Amino acid sequence: MKVLLESTSKLVEINGITCRVWEGTTERGIAVHAFVVRVGVDRDADAAEFERDLRETRAPSAEVGAIPTRMLIDE
Repeated sequence: MKVLLESTSKLVEINGITCRVWEGTTERGIAVHAFVVRVGVDRDADAAEFERDLRETRAPSAEVGAIPTRMLIDE
């Protein structure tokens, strides 16, 4: 499966770890959201452009913006 994700400005805490919410769609158009802790680039790659792009975020959709943090805690 392939998923195309876009970074949002929303941060949430899950199990004591701060995650950024990313939104996107699958190849078949199913809307998804991901809670991302880290994104890495191969150490031999020139990551300058990637790092600049990673700082760009957009406002989360109303659906993701309304996710209560209490629903994200998995104990």
